Amino acid sequence: MSTTEKHHFQAEIQQLLDIVIHSLYTDKEIFVRELISNAADACEKLRFTQAAGTPVYQPDTAPGIAITTGEKTITITDTGIGMTHGELVENLGTIAHSGTKAFLKQLAEDKKPDAKLIGQFGVGFYSAFMVASNVTVLSRSLAPDETGWRWTSQGTGGYDLEAAADLPRGTSITLELKEDALEFAKSATLEQIIKRYSNFVQFPIELNGKRLNTVQAIWARAKSDIKPEEYNEFYRFLGHDQSEPLYRLHFTADAPLAIQALLFVPERNFETLGMARLDSEVNLYCKKVMIQAKAKGLFPDWLRFLKGVVDSEDLPLNISRETMQDSSLLKRLNQVLTGRFLKFLDEQADKEPATYQKFYEQYNRFLKEGVVSDFSHKEALGKLLRYESSTLPKGTHTSFAEYVKRLPEGQKEVYYLIGANREAVENSPYYEVFQARKFEVLFLYDPWDEFVMEHLHEVEGKPLRSAEKAELDVTEPTPKEGSLSGEKAQGLAEWIKQTLGDRVAAVRPSKRLVDSPAVVLDADKFMTSTMRRIMKSMKRDNEPDEPLKHDLEINPAHPIMTRLDAMRQTDPVLAGKVAEQVLDSARVAAGLLEDPRAMLKRINELLEQVLTVKS
Repeated sequence: MSTTEKHHFQAEIQQLLDIVIHSLYTDKEIFVRELISNAADACEKLRFTQAAGTPVYQPDTAPGIAITTGEKTITITDTGIGMTHGELVENLGTIAHSGTKAFLKQLAEDKKPDAKLIGQFGVGFYSAFMVASNVTVLSRSLAPDETGWRWTSQGTGGYDLEAAADLPRGTSITLELKEDALEFAKSATLEQIIKRYSNFVQFPIELNGKRLNTVQAIWARAKSDIKPEEYNEFYRFLGHDQSEPLYRLHFTADAPLAIQALLFVPERNFETLGMARLDSEVNLYCKKVMIQAKAKGLFPDWLRFLKGVVDSEDLPLNISRETMQDSSLLKRLNQVLTGRFLKFLDEQADKEPATYQKFYEQYNRFLKEGVVSDFSHKEALGKLLRYESSTLPKGTHTSFAEYVKRLPEGQKEVYYLIGANREAVENSPYYEVFQARKFEVLFLYDPWDEFVMEHLHEVEGKPLRSAEKAELDVTEPTPKEGSLSGEKAQGLAEWIKQTLGDRVAAVRPSKRLVDSPAVVLDADKFMTSTMRRIMKSMKRDNEPDEPLKHDLEINPAHPIMTRLDAMRQTDPVLAGKVAEQVLDSARVAAGLLEDPRAMLKRINELLEQVLTVKS
């Protein structure tokens, strides 16, 4: 007949149990994952022990986890390493290995105790008392000369410990559920919880005789052993997407952190399919046990299109969302993962340009968002950007690095021009000087590229310069026939300024125009017409409009300007209308004319006068 030993919990253990039982009301399902995780650890330790050649009790019994339910009970059994009398006392009754002090300190600092903190400090066993009024542990150590033991407690005061004969190797934990936790005895509820958190545990998990974890954690296998169809099958399971992924990255790292990661890029950008803003779909695991689904902070927000898993042994199990945001480990993990993925994209861009172009068409906005919002990865992201160029056929894209390689001697800057499309850019007055001098210009069609260029500032050691702000002249040995002389051009410019008044900041003869009569340039040397439009669109409704400060440059060689100079002498009123029209036409070319009504009225008046003269 065995003797029952009465033990008292250490003060810290009792304090912990009081908090678990009375204060942690949210996420009670965490106890399932914690107990399965402990069972998986016990099975893993058994495997290592057997591999070392150490004799074990019942060596032919394979490691595994079985869960059974009764009307008001749950029993979780593993065939792992088991515990001796001393280990039961040490692991379940003292703070020797549990991390209880650190856990209590963290709870004291939190205004709202959170069950998700439990696994962080290795006190997962005690989560059982969130749902159980009584817990019984039967355990038999792997040591051949040991015996079995029964540990029972209601979570108040202490626990009973007595010998138990004829136990198989391993540990069995039976929870007698509280009335408000009986839902956890339902097979459907338990199955859902187990598949959410423990679906990739490497040891078999059975629930009432049914095997649950049938999908393998292929991220933990060697890449050489995995077939493409296995990757695709896993992606379909994980991403709920029947299409094959556009990219996959499977890698393992030991330093600076132990990481196993499998990442997928979907074939389509779901944000452009009328869906809401994406949430990250990369799940965070520790030793194949899920810490957090759609983990926040694991990747920067601009990589939210990724799907996959990251498994790191260096992270504490089930770190809370709040703690994750401040975790230095997580920040390091973020840097390593993001850097590795950007390196992968750079490699793919060189290796398979056609596939990368498909990726870029779907996800370039995310990369640009990263340039603007993520200083630490700005340079790497800049290398991934692609644009059309004045020297390449329509539809062909180039990188900044390729552009710089083509630079002629003497060109010190990388030029770009933003417009609605290629035709608009090629017909822009801002492009004329570059076309005349055969300088390559990158064509940008996304208005937000203006912000991207401002944040990049330079690429490949070369400053980025908007074509609107480039200080270039059209170099011609002799002026065109019929051009206004320098003195006459200056006189016309002064007259136009006097006529237009405050509508322009300054008027001057241009040295950059070839075919256009005039061009407007922002008086602010750091502002472009595109940036001005973007800022206008971001303005609140009740904010007053800032007066536009544009300079007007006129082309002394253009027929409109030579005839205007003559007209101002003979018909100054009509010449004044023409000068106003020249300004508005230049503003239209720059996309800066918001209200065309006055211009349309003036055009009608000019047409009427022209038709009157002709008739």
